[in-house]
Amino acid sequence: MDELGLFSQALGLSKPWQVVDLKFSKEEGRLDLWLDFEKGAKFSCPYCQKTQEDEVHDALERTWRHLNFLQYETYLHTRVPRVRCGSCGVKQVEVPWARPGSGFTLLFELLVLSLCREMSVAAVAELTSEHANRLWRILKHYVERARRAVDLSGFHQLGIDEFSIRKGHVYMTSFGDLEASRVIFLGEGRKKGVVKAFIQNLRSRGAIQARSMSCAVTCGTPT
Repeated sequence: MDELGLFSQALGLSKPWQVVDLKFSKEEGRLDLWLDFEKGAKFSCPYCQKTQEDEVHDALERTWRHLNFLQYETYLHTRVPRVRCGSCGVKQVEVPWARPGSGFTLLFELLVLSLCREMSVAAVAELTSEHANRLWRILKHYVERARRAVDLSGFHQLGIDEFSIRKGHVYMTSFGDLEASRVIFLGEGRKKGVVKAFIQNLRSRGAIQARSMSCAVTCGTPT
């Protein structure tokens, strides 16, 4: 097996994807891998999942940060194909190693999530040589996904609390399900607007089914 095949196997790639080129720079501390799909490959529409009869419509160049290879930063590059679906129009195919819209591979995001359980985002940013804002976007995506998956059908008792996050009267307000002992929403500030944001969030998740609910306030109430 040649080195390109070895990297294809290490990345867990399967047909029609393969590593077709690489560049390693010890001076830059960086490894770049170029991936591509086989000529004539056909893909499914990411919306209706129907495999398209025609070949790729066109492709867009994309790059993702991957897990380090030893101590060297590693980046994946490829042409992401777009297909012309008779029902959905021209749509970009989803690649198996990264979620849509992310500049990181799934494995790199998993690393960030694991590190952020034990370290501050600033510390993780320094460790991975990434900007903290990019890491915050990863966290926001998965927190929102986890929140959407929470079942609030049994939510009846609400607890509201406010707390300071740093000096200078900077506050957050937490809203919790008292019966389940869990936080279901965090909002910036402690004014009435944060309560409105909480109610809007519940409505967007289909959690408000009645005009009244039992509400228990703990330490403080937004004013």
